[in-house]
Amino acid sequence: MGQDLDKERFTEEEFRLFGERIREQLGTLRELLARPGFGQGPVTIGAELELFLVDERGRPLPRNSEVRDALGDPRVVLELGRYNLEVNLTPTTLEGKPFELMSAEVQDTVTKVDAAVEGGGAVPIGILPTLEAGDFTAGAMSDQNRYRAMSRGVRRLRLEPFLVRIDDLELAVEDVILESANTSWQVHIRTPPERFARLFNAAQLAIGPVLAACGNSPIFLGPRKWEETRIALMEEAVDDRDVARPERRDGRVTFGSDWVREGAIELFERYVDDYEPILPDLSRDAEPHEVPELRLHQGTIWQWNRPVYDPADGGHLRIEMRALPAGPSCADMAANTAFLLGLTLSQAERDLTGYRFAEVYQNFYRAAMHGLDAKLSWPGWEGEHEAADLVLRLLPEAREGLLGAGVAPSDADRALEVVAQRTRLRRTGSVWQRETLERFGGDRERLVRRYRELALSGLPVHLWR
Repeated sequence: MGQDLDKERFTEEEFRLFGERIREQLGTLRELLARPGFGQGPVTIGAELELFLVDERGRPLPRNSEVRDALGDPRVVLELGRYNLEVNLTPTTLEGKPFELMSAEVQDTVTKVDAAVEGGGAVPIGILPTLEAGDFTAGAMSDQNRYRAMSRGVRRLRLEPFLVRIDDLELAVEDVILESANTSWQVHIRTPPERFARLFNAAQLAIGPVLAACGNSPIFLGPRKWEETRIALMEEAVDDRDVARPERRDGRVTFGSDWVREGAIELFERYVDDYEPILPDLSRDAEPHEVPELRLHQGTIWQWNRPVYDPADGGHLRIEMRALPAGPSCADMAANTAFLLGLTLSQAERDLTGYRFAEVYQNFYRAAMHGLDAKLSWPGWEGEHEAADLVLRLLPEAREGLLGAGVAPSDADRALEVVAQRTRLRRTGSVWQRETLERFGGDRERLVRRYRELALSGLPVHLWR
C-alpha cells in the first residue's frame, strides 16, 4: 500500500482523472517492459511478515502505533488493524544461503517487536484465535488516511450491510476492517519480463501443494472447517462485485481464472479493465517511469499471486506470492518459502498453458480447505493424489529448482526437511492449534499464550508439544 495519503476523501472528478491516468500509464509500462535489458540482474527474494499484537491474556492489543514508534525501525510499519504490524524483511540474493538469512532475520525482528509490546507480545499466526466480533469496529482501524480512504473506496462500490459467509458463519459488515483478521507471509521474487509468464504460471501451480503443507488458520470466531480459513475470509472481506461489475468473475481478492500468456502487462491491463479504482490519489511530482497511479491501483487488487513493478534503480518486475500464512515460527516460514520458490522455479521449465487451469484453481481451494488431506492433481500424473503424498514426491523437484538457482545444498536441504517432517507427521500449524485447543478445553486465550511461547522459541511446528 506504500506511504500514507494526504487525505481520506476524494471527489468523483478525482476518480475520473485517476482512471484516465492509469490507462495512460499502461502504455508507459508496456514500453518499459519491452525495453532491451529492462529488469536484468541477479535473482533476489524478499518477504513481508504481518503480525498480531496481543495482551498478557492473549487477546488482540490495539497499540500498533505505540509499538512502531518505540521500535523506531523502518522495516516495521502499520497494517490495517490497530492490533497488526508488518515487518519488511531485507531483500537478499537467491544464491547462497537465503533461507538461513531469512530465518535469522525473522527470529530477530519478531523477538524485538515482542519485547517492545508493553503488557503483551507479538504473534505470527494466520488468524488470531481470540478475535471476537467486537474487535471489528471502526475504532479498530489504524489511524491513517490510506486505510480510511480504502474503506470509503470499497464502500462506494458495494451494497451495505455486506454479508460475509464462511461455512455456517454469516456476518453483516460495513467496513473493510474484517480484512485485519488475516495476517500473511508474503514472498517476493524478482524476474525479468521475458521469464514472467512462465514463473507466474508455475507459482499458480505450485501454491496448491505448498499451501496444503502449511495451513495455520483453522480458527475464526470459533473453529472452522478450513485449514486456511484466511483464504475464504480475505476473499469475502473486500469483495466489491455488488455494484462494481457484478458480472465480473473474479473478486478483488482472487486466485485468477486463466494462465498468463503475454507477460506481466496482461495482468496490469486486466486490473485496469476489470477493477474500479478505490484509492484515486493523484501524484504531482512523479517521473513518468514511476507510473504512480498504476502502481497504487495495482496494490488494491489482491490476487493471491500478483505482479509488482518497482521503478527503483532502473525498474524491475517481481512476483508477489501472497497466499502463505504468517507463522508458526521462523523455521517454518523459511521452509515454506524454500518449498514454494523451489517448486515454482522447477515448474517454470515447462509450458503449463496446455494444462487445464481449472485443475490448478481447484487444487488451491481444496488445499485451503483440507490441508494435507486434500485430493490434488498434478500435470503429467494421472488421477488425484493425497496432498501429503504429493508434497513428499514434489520436494525433490523443489530441491532441484533451488540448486539450479544457486542455493547452497545445505540451506535447501535444511529448509525442505522441515516441510518433509511436518508432512510425514501431519503436524501443520492448523493441526497443532486444533489439537491444543481440545487439550485446553476450548480455552483460546491459553492456546494463544502457548502458541506465542513456542513461536518465539524458533522451533518448527512439528516439534511443538
